Amino acid sequence: MKLKSFLLFLCLFHWQSLIISSLGQGIPLSQQQANFIKSIEEQSEKAADMLISIGGIISPSGNEWERAKKVAEIMKKIGLSQVRVDDMPNAIGVIPGKSDSVLVFISTLDDLETVALHQKASGKFPYVEGNRVIGPGTNTSSITVAMLLAAEAMVQSGIVPKYTLVFAAVAQEETGLKGMHAVFETYKDQAVGFVDILGDGRRISYGAMGIHWYKVHAKGPGGHSLGGGLPNVNQAMAKAIDRIFQLDYREDRTVINIAMIESGKVFNHKPESAWFSLDMRSLNNLTLAEMEQKVLGVLEEVGQETNIELSLEPFQVTPGGQLEGALESPLVKRAKAISQYLGFEPTLSNAGSSNMNIAIAGGVSAIGLGGDRGGQRGYPDEWASIPNMILAAKHVFLLASEDW
Repeated sequence: MKLKSFLLFLCLFHWQSLIISSLGQGIPLSQQQANFIKSIEEQSEKAADMLISIGGIISPSGNEWERAKKVAEIMKKIGLSQVRVDDMPNAIGVIPGKSDSVLVFISTLDDLETVALHQKASGKFPYVEGNRVIGPGTNTSSITVAMLLAAEAMVQSGIVPKYTLVFAAVAQEETGLKGMHAVFETYKDQAVGFVDILGDGRRISYGAMGIHWYKVHAKGPGGHSLGGGLPNVNQAMAKAIDRIFQLDYREDRTVINIAMIESGKVFNHKPESAWFSLDMRSLNNLTLAEMEQKVLGVLEEVGQETNIELSLEPFQVTPGGQLEGALESPLVKRAKAISQYLGFEPTLSNAGSSNMNIAIAGGVSAIGLGGDRGGQRGYPDEWASIPNMILAAKHVFLLASEDW
């Protein structure tokens, strides 16, 4: 009788293991992992409350101190160690692993300036309606909440990860990726990889597109219209814009765009200064450098023709890069398997553009987990999806908890 019971137990255990493995579609989950995936699914109310408390804090890029302190407070409460807010200010917490090598999870802390304006105009915190948290400040902060939910599940599970886990909500993403620069400098020599959390993982970026933004300034003599039309900064601007658009770059998904032009204020005055924006993008950093030199050549040529001083001012430079073998790296393969487990067939891209760019440009493996997280970002009726927060948290937990 005892032998029959024991055999029955073995059969049930094996059957349960098969179920867990098949659910994972290539990622065999332990019972601990399965239990805490379930626990994350039950955190919708907590996720919403956490998002209200974080997203309701007005935090335009460069003014994130209060939000960073709030995130650090939650990190301490859920049991992360070495919690700190650095000078950027980034909020950082750690789960020690079996080795000193680190896997770094990144979320964006700051908001667009327009979001801050909408928050001030609203004068109230976000609120829950159905499966959404509605209000300016919710969309981007939902990824920080997902990261914190995953970190809490890791702590509570008792799983000792293969790598030491670093969770960092980084500041000034919108103004030059400055927070990410600081985190990368701290951990680059120990890091096996960086995971930039941008959504639930139905899209995965493994390479980075370089994006260089400039202001092209024009300076020349001003005066009343009766004083004569030339030299005129607007003529120089028009010539320069036309010639820049004629630069022929088709390889490496290279593009050039001019979106903003700012010049005079009144009909009857010749402006002394003007400027236009220049947005150049490519998968190849050498191509971007070559483009910049050709633009400088155009500005010099037009300046000589029109007697107008033209100059190029870097506004924001997001480095790009491609790492050999990235598509077949353990980090990408694991993230893809998790996305499939969550019910997606993820799209893969080598043209990411986010905090992950800093790591890839520095030669360290990084991915961006893209996907849905809500809607109307930057508008007064901005909202975040609670189910998508839960999905993103599950993805991060499974990346963190497995010895891949």
